[in-house]
Amino acid sequence: MNPVLKLLIEGGHLTTAQMAQVAGIPEAEVNRHLEQLKKDRIFLGWRPVLDLSRESAAAVRAVIEVKMTPERGGGFNRLAERLSRFDEVESCYLMSGSYDLLIFVSGPSLQKVAGFVSEKLSTLEGVLSTSTHFMLRSYKEGSFLIEAAAPEAERLKVSP
Repeated sequence: MNPVLKLLIEGGHLTTAQMAQVAGIPEAEVNRHLEQLKKDRIFLGWRPVLDLSRESAAAVRAVIEVKMTPERGGGFNRLAERLSRFDEVESCYLMSGSYDLLIFVSGPSLQKVAGFVSEKLSTLEGVLSTSTHFMLRSYKEGSFLIEAAAPEAERLKVSP
């Protein structure tokens, strides 16, 4: 495996200088690898991990399960690609199980996200049903703990 790609997967928070040191290659070579990974559309960009609960204007996030009718000759791809182009959609995955797509969406308010579901998503030809789940709190995001719970006080040992 490409050493820079491996470092991106395992330690995406490293600088190019740190990647070079860990991989044992010059920083210029790390930059060449990164450029090639971008050109090959393997490395699509950096993504920060944010705790938006601390923001006063935090976005509302939801997970939507979508059941849909596959198209002849195209399966689920065309509709999934169309859904992925909406600004509200953060991520879109083809799933196995009781629904076909799992979509992560965000918006400035609960009403805006609900409007997206009722006006844009569920009205598309091929969408049979949706099930929307609003995210209330995040405990872990992108392998990072958001807020570690305070350690519970140790219980006193009681003997009968």
